[in-house]
Amino acid sequence: MSNLIVIGFDNERDAGEMRAALAKMQTQYLIEMEDAVVVTRDAQGKPQLHQSLNLTAAGAASGAFWGTLIGMLFLNPLLGAALGAGSGALSGKLADIGINDQFMKDLGATLTPGTSALFVLVRKSTPDKVLEGLKGFSGKGRVLQTSLTRDKEEELRRFMEAK
Repeated sequence: MSNLIVIGFDNERDAGEMRAALAKMQTQYLIEMEDAVVVTRDAQGKPQLHQSLNLTAAGAASGAFWGTLIGMLFLNPLLGAALGAGSGALSGKLADIGINDQFMKDLGATLTPGTSALFVLVRKSTPDKVLEGLKGFSGKGRVLQTSLTRDKEEELRRFMEAK
């Protein structure tokens, strides 16, 4: 079962840097994330989702490949690629994998402009090594929401909110 962790920051930079640090730890097999999204709020008050994976681009690339392949069967690979890319981009834009976008937008609407939040869906991790790798973020954020057990959430809260 995956755990959701939402950490708020007083600036827009720290959430992105923490996501990058977690991604690096993922390459070292210390954590396995399903999704990691940075949410900021623009000057007009609208929440902005900064996904780690651009589903529209991925869908377009996949659709172009399959469209070209099918187009070759009907002797028109360029038309097949164009139609495939268009339908792939549309399906990628409409797809919502990982953390629910509406949930992130709703919580992001509570942020003040200039702040950010990092939403992470963790499949599994080695908590002591992950916290060791995130030492530079200790005291910079606050835990907004988790699906962790009370003990684990309190440990994370003490680490993130340490002064």
